[in-house]
Amino acid sequence: VFRPSLEGRPVVVLSNNDGCAVARSNEAKALGVGMGQPLFQFRDLVRRYGIEVFSSNYRLYSDMSHRVHATLRELVPAVEVYSIDEAFLDLSGIPLEELNELGHRISRTCRRNTGIPVSVGIAPTKTLAKVASKLCKQYPRLNGACLMYRSEDIEKVLRKFPIGDVWGIGRRYVKRWTAAGIRTAWDFVSLPEDIVAVQMGVTGVRTWRELRGEPSIDFEQHRPPKQQICVSRSFSEEITEIEQLHGQLAGFAAQCAVKLRTQQSACREAIVFIATNRHREDREQAFINRLTVFSVATDSTLEIESAVRQMLNDCFREGLSYKRAGVILSDIVPRDRVQRHLFDTLDREKHTRLMSAVDAVNAAADDPWRPVVRIA
Repeated sequence: VFRPSLEGRPVVVLSNNDGCAVARSNEAKALGVGMGQPLFQFRDLVRRYGIEVFSSNYRLYSDMSHRVHATLRELVPAVEVYSIDEAFLDLSGIPLEELNELGHRISRTCRRNTGIPVSVGIAPTKTLAKVASKLCKQYPRLNGACLMYRSEDIEKVLRKFPIGDVWGIGRRYVKRWTAAGIRTAWDFVSLPEDIVAVQMGVTGVRTWRELRGEPSIDFEQHRPPKQQICVSRSFSEEITEIEQLHGQLAGFAAQCAVKLRTQQSACREAIVFIATNRHREDREQAFINRLTVFSVATDSTLEIESAVRQMLNDCFREGLSYKRAGVILSDIVPRDRVQRHLFDTLDREKHTRLMSAVDAVNAAADDPWRPVVRIA
């Protein structure tokens, strides 16, 4: 979007510690750069073919994702945000003869409004829609949208569609089915339902039915609140000082608290973990964690950060080099159902007002490069 000259060139984005490839352009894939491959293993390819390599920028990606999803909401009745780069659209009630043009209009509008190319797959079920969207990437002549609804067309596609590319069939099942001679999606849907149920359970049967055109996975316009929230990170360089870890974990705690308040929840438990580099067999290894139980469920960044700091003080061991750390919030309850404590001395109303003010200021920061307000 910001450097159009990179289009058509090999580009790789690295993980948060610049260690591994986590996104690759088609050109980089063609040169042999694998998903999750460490940078040192393909550094020669970078030099030989001039591959452009970038560090991750998650705030920018999140901002661009919000722009795409906002565009989608303007074009269709209902949107289910599935992930940062994917959404399901409910097109119920729209005449069949209008769907093909609608798909192309969605693709054109997203590209015009955000600069992001999107692949629109339209089909009777979520799983078939995922198949249709993959066809858009494979066949540029589809111009960003594929309508797949006729049974003969679905069969033709599934006969050539690898079972490993089917949404909901993981690598473990792919190995099992491939060993049994089931190599395509059509081979899979040709199996009796009871065999699928024995091998994969209810989830596998849902996928089997979806591929047969029977909607079995509900559309969720409003996703249920998370029951656990985690922010963790591997560091680009190992950390030996406790104050450095305090800074990292304070940031993780703040991000967790924001996610908690966004879904109108509070947590009763917080966990901190710190770990050494498991790839350095020449050094002492350790994975250490601590748990705090709050007397009153909280969504306050101040209270959660204070607990995280105390837990780190309790578990930090001098002389170790830490490569990874994280904060986990659990035992999550709706904020309007928090059980108060008779001897609670914290001014929770004041904390609520402060958190609301901080969240409002951060929400007003439209520029993804603008630093957010943090309190400590």
